[in-house]
Amino acid sequence: MRSWIAVAAAVVACARPLAAQMDLAAHVAAGDSARCRRAAEEALQHYRAALALDSLHYDANWKAAQVLVDIGKGLPNEQRARRDSLYAEGQMLAERAVRVNSPGADGHFMVAVAIGRVALTKGARERVRYARVVRDEALRASELNPQHDGALHVLGRWNAEIQRLPAVTKFFARTFLGAAIFSEATWENAVSNFERAINIAPTNLYHHLDLAETLIDMNRATDAIPHLQQVISLPLGCDPEDASYKRQAQQLLERISRR
Repeated sequence: MRSWIAVAAAVVACARPLAAQMDLAAHVAAGDSARCRRAAEEALQHYRAALALDSLHYDANWKAAQVLVDIGKGLPNEQRARRDSLYAEGQMLAERAVRVNSPGADGHFMVAVAIGRVALTKGARERVRYARVVRDEALRASELNPQHDGALHVLGRWNAEIQRLPAVTKFFARTFLGAAIFSEATWENAVSNFERAINIAPTNLYHHLDLAETLIDMNRATDAIPHLQQVISLPLGCDPEDASYKRQAQQLLERISRR
């Protein structure tokens, strides 16, 4: 009798890790579903539940980082303390994902995204240092997966944001902060990376919007119009900010039409 009890106990003990893995996979899948319904808080709950089962789960880490950034982007300046905390946690989880799986492109991509957001909360000297990390991580992600449209978008935005800096600021960064890397940024690189991202993911509203804004800054408003129209006409995707992107696109179109 005791032998049967021992066998049953062993079976139960072996089944527990499998059950936990099934629960973990279910939470990650539920998180993915919630994010694509643009329910970021719900998605975060599921990813946190998955991390409670396995804190070193690669997908749970970078996907939790993604929704933390999603939530932070939607907060107003009045809630900047919470926003900054969300970005910092997103950076921590993304960096953990890279430690768990360094050949994974998504982890490096989220490090670039999260650090880019953290940089916005810092002073000039720290922003320069972060700019290099953002570029390096996005490049690494695109090297690991040349079809990673998110990494290409980050590279496009990196080039555009540096080009938008006042000339004095760029000179100061290059001369006094050692940021010679700023000299590599061009409007042409920004457009090229955004266009590559769109070729990979043509229904991504954010790709079209950021390309349109870049073209407008380059005095190419006419070329921006088709992309703004795409943002307005395409269906909402998984990004919780998609509805906001549509409003921004409509405002930009109206501004162009008044010129």
